[in-house]
Amino acid sequence: MDHSAVVRARRLVILAVTLSPCCFGFEGPNLSRGQTVCVSVYSNILTAPRSIAFASGSTPIIRNTDTSYPLKVTAARFDDTEGKLVRPFLEAPLILQPFETKYIHLPSTEASGGLGANFIVRWSADRQINMPIAECLMIGRRSGQGIFFISSGKVIQGHGPQGTCSHCCGPTCSGWHSDLAQASADRSKEPRE
Repeated sequence: MDHSAVVRARRLVILAVTLSPCCFGFEGPNLSRGQTVCVSVYSNILTAPRSIAFASGSTPIIRNTDTSYPLKVTAARFDDTEGKLVRPFLEAPLILQPFETKYIHLPSTEASGGLGANFIVRWSADRQINMPIAECLMIGRRSGQGIFFISSGKVIQGHGPQGTCSHCCGPTCSGWHSDLAQASADRSKEPRE
């Protein structure tokens, strides 16, 4: 191979690396068969300088981002600042078709969650699909002041790559459902300060 061919090959490699999707901020889809997602819900926000509680209405949202396959929301719950269940939101699983979005509105009068409330969503699918978007929109207004912001969900438990447990849709779970229930039971026995 002559010197000019080596130079052309190096330039081609440099060009390929430079133009790779990661250089443009593109990533491949994040795939999963199911997850538990925690979304922060700020029912009350403390305002300066006197730390007065500012109530906000909250809208937890889950959006199926897969182009071809549905997902099943198997649980949705609202927990307060101390991690105690305020109320569950699903009596039966909810199917979201590709690109379908569902939401729950918590009015500003729903202050029971407090400053550190959480919306916990558990979802599953029959196959690996694009992970959904779970977020919460907060809006508040009082005395001519207004606030508006969004919090994004964080995955706190993933279902195994080979499937999920029989509790939600499959045979090969790591048992996170019982771990979650046990942690919740242990937390309720702890003395409060």
